[in-house]
Amino acid sequence: MAKRPAFFIRQGKVISEMYSFEWYSGFAVSQKQKSIKSLHNAIIKADVNAKPLEISTKSQETIGIKLSAFNLKINNNTLENVFQSAKVFENGGPYLDLLDMPPKEAKRDERLHKSGSLKAFRYQNEDFPLIPQTVFYDFIYITAIKKSFTTDEINAILSYNYFTDIEFNPTKSINTQARSAAILKLIVDEYGYLPSFSKEDFIQYHKEHISY
Repeated sequence: MAKRPAFFIRQGKVISEMYSFEWYSGFAVSQKQKSIKSLHNAIIKADVNAKPLEISTKSQETIGIKLSAFNLKINNNTLENVFQSAKVFENGGPYLDLLDMPPKEAKRDERLHKSGSLKAFRYQNEDFPLIPQTVFYDFIYITAIKKSFTTDEINAILSYNYFTDIEFNPTKSINTQARSAAILKLIVDEYGYLPSFSKEDFIQYHKEHISY
């Protein structure tokens, strides 16, 4: 058995709950998809009205694959590359050359682990704080969707009400594309469209609407 979170909206906030499910070990995509199905069945068992969407390269839904940080792009760079290249550390960074690497290599670059404490994120000459947690990741994620997704694609996302990321383990990391997708749904449900947020406005929105 394993436990993973699902992200959804309740009373105007994005929240998460942990679900226990059967884990299928192995690196094959088919094994990951068995685990995803098991997780989704656990969610549906808890809420018969649940319509979960896996957001990762292992998703069985085309929109879920496209929403992966390894596929989603901002200005021709994947979200993963933009995120890693924006990190400012105590002893280095941002390392802009990470924009030109394959996303998995960028994520594993040794400088990200040997440059001291993370201090901020720098994107388009603006520094984003570390608190609220995940605010920078969520900001660039929403920005990427606004720039590259059609109205029909956004509507396809809105047809789901639970979002999962089978690779995300909250004991090991804090950012996940599943939370970001739930934030997208909350914003569009509230506004009726996907607005452009300034850094300051998005930080304030995040403080008011995201629960950890």
